[in-house]
Amino acid sequence: MVVKSATKKRLIELGVPEEYAHKLATNRNMSDIKSLSHEDIATILGISKDSEEFSNTMITIAEQGSRRRKNKQSKKITIRARALDEIDKPEITLRFNAMNHELVPHQELVGPANISAADLFEIEMAELAPWQLLEEDEETGEPRLAKELLPKILISDPVVQVIKELAEAEDADAHSNNADYKPLAAGWISDRVLKVVRKSPSAGQSVAYRLIVEGN
Repeated sequence: MVVKSATKKRLIELGVPEEYAHKLATNRNMSDIKSLSHEDIATILGISKDSEEFSNTMITIAEQGSRRRKNKQSKKITIRARALDEIDKPEITLRFNAMNHELVPHQELVGPANISAADLFEIEMAELAPWQLLEEDEETGEPRLAKELLPKILISDPVVQVIKELAEAEDADAHSNNADYKPLAAGWISDRVLKVVRKSPSAGQSVAYRLIVEGN
């Protein structure tokens, strides 16, 4: 476990308590921290998402991008500002992670990214059992899930793209030492089922499912 001193120093300068800055900077730079979900940060810090400390930390992280943009618009850039820019340079190209927004509900794929068609069918069938989507295929006579009856979400949706990129990165890391490893094919996420978990004032939480499609 390595604490990145430059990242820790930046967090402390921004107002994050040293204890939390130390935990966040362990094996992470600012780009890594900004890609974490609210749940991940709460777990890392060991605090509740409802606590004031958590809210203050999230505000600090969220404001980091806007502060950097303001600094870059200034005509006068100090040596210190240039040095900090070089430290966090990868952050400049980081795409906004829509899943980190507080108004976006938790969303995840049903089943692992790299999975056989047979195993995926079993997992999706069990997950969607209450909706009774199992029917007989008219051509083959084999059982199939009528997933096309689910509400649709485009593969180009920002949340779907984040899930896709994270899944591909994790899958590649997990198989990095496997000479026979075949990366996920382009478009692999199409026709997959997305599970959406929303907080509900009355029921605590509600669960919905959407089918990822390439077009309307």
